[in-house]
Amino acid sequence: MKKNNDVPGCSTTIKHQWRRTLVHKILLGAMIASLIVLVASCKSKQQTPVNADTYYTCSMDPQVIEYKPGKCPICHMELTQVKKSQGEKADEILLSAQQIQLGNIQTDTLRNGTIGDQLVLTATLNFDQSKASSVSSRVMGRIEKLYFKDMGEFIRKGSPLYDVYSEELNSAKQEYLLALERKKIFTDETAIDFGQLLESAKNKLLLWGMNETQLRQLALGKKASATTTFYSSASGYITALPIREGDYVNEGGTIVNLADLSTLWAEAQVYSSQLSSVDIDGAATVQLPDMEGKEIKGKMEFVNPEISPDTRINLVRVSIPNTGNNLRPGMPAYVVLKSRRRASLTLPIDAVIRDGKGATVWVRTGGSSFKSRMVELGLESSERVEIKSGLNAGDVVVITGAYLLQSEYIFKKGANPMEGMKM
Repeated sequence: MKKNNDVPGCSTTIKHQWRRTLVHKILLGAMIASLIVLVASCKSKQQTPVNADTYYTCSMDPQVIEYKPGKCPICHMELTQVKKSQGEKADEILLSAQQIQLGNIQTDTLRNGTIGDQLVLTATLNFDQSKASSVSSRVMGRIEKLYFKDMGEFIRKGSPLYDVYSEELNSAKQEYLLALERKKIFTDETAIDFGQLLESAKNKLLLWGMNETQLRQLALGKKASATTTFYSSASGYITALPIREGDYVNEGGTIVNLADLSTLWAEAQVYSSQLSSVDIDGAATVQLPDMEGKEIKGKMEFVNPEISPDTRINLVRVSIPNTGNNLRPGMPAYVVLKSRRRASLTLPIDAVIRDGKGATVWVRTGGSSFKSRMVELGLESSERVEIKSGLNAGDVVVITGAYLLQSEYIFKKGANPMEGMKM
């Protein structure tokens, strides 16, 4: 009698193969069913409805964007809900109330006020180029000795400056001695006027830089030395010494450059928008922070007619006396220019962001939205700056935290808010 699970006409081997095939089919079916359940579950999660007008971000890590409440994966703070429907435009930045509080962003309403009385400019002391001079060689030769060799040394007018060996000058000195000798030997009855020859030889030596004392010594000694000493024709401090002992110098070559420090220039930079407030004939005061705030009355000497197109900065020069030569070129200073007070729109200086493209401020356009605006600046005081255009009375302007807004905008948008702006 055959069992029920036996297959008629099959051997034992075939029976085992048939059983294994049946088991594999059952396992494969179970795996397919599990995969279908898993895919359906993931699809169900992806299709979970999300409010497209709301997202959650972190006030400390604004790069974190989530679409459900929770904690920041970076700092573990509670995420803040932000509604897109509040209207963050492409040229604006939207902050949460927590971000505004942490960034200490404060605003003020722009209104009419007065500004003027004085304009303070950052300056640097420099040489008075109108009193600079140079001593040059009048003959060609070799520098045998320099009496001054260090930068900054003071040279008085008439001091010995250098000794030179010059064959051309030595020949002229021999001609002068020969003319002296022949004038003594020959009488005035000869056809040759030796007096005129002597005067011509003397003038040549004077033109080449020798003085009357040297000519008298030459006439008394009746012998020309191999080298000739030349004396300084001006007084001043050495600012350049391009020659060294043993160097050859050509006729007209510079021996030394000198600067007279009895007066100095305070050179200040001023924005083109401030030029209209500069009174060329007005009073100017130079303050020296390195000398306990010492103040010196000065005179406006020069306003550069050319403005740099890159920085929109001009140069103002004030001449001041240097009593006792206590001041030195390179010292920092402030130039204070008096000006008339006038009514205008003003802001605190810290509210304005400046760079090579101009100046901008941040304006609140909504409850938590801000926008950058380019402005034209005018007169500046120690604390406030005049707004000539770009804003209107009643605009709510960020007076504290403007640089933080600038950085946040660049971080979020990946671009400078001033790009493409024009006044």
